[in-house]
Amino acid sequence: MQRLVIIGGGIIGLATALKAARQKVAREVVLLEKDASTGGHQSSHNSGVLHCGLYYKPGSLKAKLAVEGIREMVAFCGEYRIPHDICGKIVLAVDEPEVVRLRDLEARGTANGLRGLQWLEGSAIREVEPHAAGLAALRVPEEGIVDYSAVMRKMAELILAAGHQIRTNAPALGIRSSGGRQIVSTPQGDIEADFVINCAGLHCDRVARSAGLRPESRIIPFRGDYWKLAPAGSHLVKHLIYPVPDPTLPFLGVHFTRMIGGGIEAGPNAVLAFKREGYRRTDISPRDSWETLTFPGLYRFLKKYPGTTWSELKNSFSKKVFLKNLQRLIPEIRMEHISREGGSGVRAQAIHHDGSLLMDFALEQKPGQIHLLNAPSPGATASLAIATYLLAQMPKPATDK
Repeated sequence: MQRLVIIGGGIIGLATALKAARQKVAREVVLLEKDASTGGHQSSHNSGVLHCGLYYKPGSLKAKLAVEGIREMVAFCGEYRIPHDICGKIVLAVDEPEVVRLRDLEARGTANGLRGLQWLEGSAIREVEPHAAGLAALRVPEEGIVDYSAVMRKMAELILAAGHQIRTNAPALGIRSSGGRQIVSTPQGDIEADFVINCAGLHCDRVARSAGLRPESRIIPFRGDYWKLAPAGSHLVKHLIYPVPDPTLPFLGVHFTRMIGGGIEAGPNAVLAFKREGYRRTDISPRDSWETLTFPGLYRFLKKYPGTTWSELKNSFSKKVFLKNLQRLIPEIRMEHISREGGSGVRAQAIHHDGSLLMDFALEQKPGQIHLLNAPSPGATASLAIATYLLAQMPKPATDK
């Protein structure tokens, strides 16, 4: 193969380009990024957590690739001395229904191949997290934190060092096929390729539609906001503390996260965003809003989950409500412990026309193209494993002179 074009310079696009270079999939790998630099959105606007595959349905792509991905990511960070810390986390059940769901999570984690899971109760919880309060907890020792921005910088460096290209300010405006070749239109001119892989994240459905596909799902952006703990409250959290999530939703609930650069963040909520790259509550894009608000699946989703929708809205706009959610996990936390707003991120969540959420990674193919159409969390953790999976889907030519 002469040329492989990868659309999207987030962590999955970078990982795919790096793997393609190492596997010598093509003589030339060209990574296209619409912004002036790579990794500016989901890949860097996240909690920085290494997810090991606890939550995902056994046998699903998420389960398989998260377990493989965290181990490969940790090895990558070790090899290149990228800051990371396998500090472990606990998932805390605060009432009896959550205890039942936590047992289900334990079974999922075991089925997915996680190592060292520990069931904790009473004083055993306090030995790990002295200020956490719950009926039971599951300790997950393989989880940790990492500097994803440093990961992406190293990936980009390795791609360029191998003689391949990263073109910035080069959004993919359209893809067409001609004579067995794929032609990607960009403001810098058309780029011909033997094969194209779409890893465009928040814009992956648009790229797919520009190639003539009609995906059954649409990317609906959900913003998540974080608060930082003041130094006076940082002693309340030792590792990572998560609630038991709602199994019908892909969101993990408000939790406490140690940051690789120091400090503690609490969050995020999950509210509808009116801009796909809108990191402030006031960010609005007419195009993005129109596409979201005219999508029937959104209203079917809201009808299915009215309580969750209202709860998340309150959590977003009321610091008092946000604090109350945090106190379910750490009763001692007070308003003065929440110092200021932290970062925010926008999750590219695919929703079907019937209002159901895509719970697994998803892709669509056509001759000469692969489109990754749903890869939110644990996409960053699993990026190297996702890259291997995507490249394995490419047809193998009989000969490649």
